[in-house]
Order: sequence, then structure tokens, then C-alpha cells
Amino acid sequence: MSQNTQTLSPHLQSMKFEMELRGYSPQTQRHYLCHLRLLESYSKKSASQITTDELKQFLHFRIKSGISYSNINISCNAFKLFFNKVLNYNWSDDVIVRPKRPKSLPHVLSKVEILSIMDQVVNLKHKVILLTTYSSGLRISETLNLRISDIDSKNMLLRVNQGKGNKDRLSVLSHENLKLLRLYWNHYRPTDLLFPGLVEGKPLAARNIQLAFQVAKEKVGISKPATVHTLRHYVESYVMGSVTQNCYF
Repeated sequence: MSQNTQTLSPHLQSMKFEMELRGYSPQTQRHYLCHLRLLESYSKKSASQITTDELKQFLHFRIKSGISYSNINISCNAFKLFFNKVLNYNWSDDVIVRPKRPKSLPHVLSKVEILSIMDQVVNLKHKVILLTTYSSGLRISETLNLRISDIDSKNMLLRVNQGKGNKDRLSVLSHENLKLLRLYWNHYRPTDLLFPGLVEGKPLAARNIQLAFQVAKEKVGISKPATVHTLRHYVESYVMGSVTQNCYF
């Protein structure tokens, strides 16, 4: 669904303006507007006309429907911004009720399992992306948006630009990961974006990496519901053999 302001109602245009003013990412803007539209669809009225009871009924309906905590949490964030900052209703947490975060153990992969998955990834670019995500503890979007200039081999650091919360930060760059990145550069010779996609100036699509990870996981018979995001919790080196010298970085 297009989020072009020409197709938005006046109150949703005000919401979009407020989000742009605060520097929210395009993805966050789309999510927040989507949740407001879900509220309107459920209540069959404009979000600006929703009462406190109707909002609580909607949140209750979502919880009873088995919607995940993270999804409902996004709804609450969107509603707080819309009702309290756009409409200035100043509704309290007793109205915009955020459910308690469920306690659950994360799905953990052992180092052996992670490396066995990596061994099944044949495509060099996919392998380097996954191992950089793993070794430096990055989100997949952060890895895919790396540029050659973000690699600081002198100080053994990776610069992450506009990560979560639109914040820049530095992450560790292991010697083994640097060797692998040099091997990758010698093969693909990227000039700006480290992992460019088919569209000029755009990085490789994350879905390609997610699919490569899932296929490799299935090949080694690992049934745990782990995803690429699981890798960022393991900041360890992947030991590689000898690599080509005369590298760029």
C-alpha cells in the first residue's frame, strides 16, 4: 500500500509529518501508518475519532488474537505518537496499555552449528555477508549497507552508519573477517557499497541472505527456528585458511 501523502487522510498526513520531523525511518513510518489503518478498519471510523474505550477494545482484540508482543508493541508506539503528540490527547498508559513482555528463552545456536551452516553456503558473497554479520554482531540491514570506506583495517573496526535508531556506531572487525573481506573484494571488486545488489546504488536484498541461511540450515538438519538475526549475538571469529595477498583494504 502506498504511503504517498497524496493518498493519506489529513490526520494521517499530520502523523507522517510528525514522524518525518522526528527523523523516523521510512520503514517505521510505514509500520506506524499501517497500525493506524488497522485501528480504523477494526473500529470502522477515522483514527482521530477513536475513543479511549475503543482503543482499549482494539488492543484487547489484538492480544486475544495471538498477535506477537513485538507487533502489539509497535501499535502502542504508533498510538502514543498519534494520540499524544499529533492530536494532543495526552492519554496515559492506562489507555494505551502495553502488554507485559513475555519471558522466553532465545533459540541459541552453538558455534559448531553456526559454522556448519556457513559451510553449506556456496555463494561467496552470501557467505561473507553472513560471516560479517556473525563476527561483528551486526543486524543484516547494517551489514548490507556497509561501504568500503566503513572498513577501518588500521584500527580493526567497522563503522555502522544510521543503524537502529538512526545512530552511527563502531563495531569490532576481527583479523579473520578482514581476511575474508579482502578475499571477497579481490573476487567482486565493489567500488562503493560493499555488497551491491542488482539496482545501481542499492545493496543486496536482505531476503536473499535470509533464504540462503534457511536453505543452509535445512541442509545440515538444524530444526531450531533461528534466523540471520540470531547471528549478531555471536561476536566470534570464523577461522579461514590462507587468502590471496595484494588486497584493497
